[in-house]
Amino acid sequence: MLEGLLTVIPARGGSKGLAGKNIRLLNGKPLLAYTIEAAFEAGITQNIFVSTDSKEIIEVAKKFGSDFIERPPEISHDSASTESALLHALDIISRIKEKKFNYVLTLPPTSPLRSGVTIKKFLSHYNDILLEYDAMISLTETNKDYWIKDDNDIFSRLFPSAPRRRQDRAPIYIENSAIYITKTESFLKTGSILGQKTAGFIIDEIEAIDINNIIDLKWAEFVLKNVINQSQI
Repeated sequence: MLEGLLTVIPARGGSKGLAGKNIRLLNGKPLLAYTIEAAFEAGITQNIFVSTDSKEIIEVAKKFGSDFIERPPEISHDSASTESALLHALDIISRIKEKKFNYVLTLPPTSPLRSGVTIKKFLSHYNDILLEYDAMISLTETNKDYWIKDDNDIFSRLFPSAPRRRQDRAPIYIENSAIYITKTESFLKTGSILGQKTAGFIIDEIEAIDINNIIDLKWAEFVLKNVINQSQI
């Protein structure tokens, strides 16, 4: 495990796309609980904090064994950045613990199917390359053909020279918001979770499922019951 690792789970109470999203039940368990359990499964046994403005979320965090930090209203609104919550958490927790943290691992609770095994592999890979990169994010590979629209509502291919057949196209990579790690020094300097030089770590598209609305939640529940659980039988 990386020395001086702080794990933050940013989980504010409000959500436009899905009310009470972070504690909505997924297969009978709060969404947030999956991320807490995955962190433990990855071998992270200390310095795990849920950052939230919600008393209900605090209760879920305590029930499933995570510490928490209360996030002030000014960085809990819809347009507040994840970085603002992380910087606040880093400042407060460093002072509480009287400890300097070298890395901030961010595990958004909206990726409930991201496993502890994958988090552990992610951390191991970053440990191997940390001298070259000050941040790393999880990505999903795709061969889809993306289109964009201009101000005149004219559509065009994002990569016009790419082959038309999916099988012939080079893959591109989507930031899936499942796992991030950033060197604290770089984070404080840039204010960005991406640091200055970012590495990528590809994860399975199932583990990358990101919950933003009721359809995402229902899809994750279907996958959990019919794909993940069935594969474990």
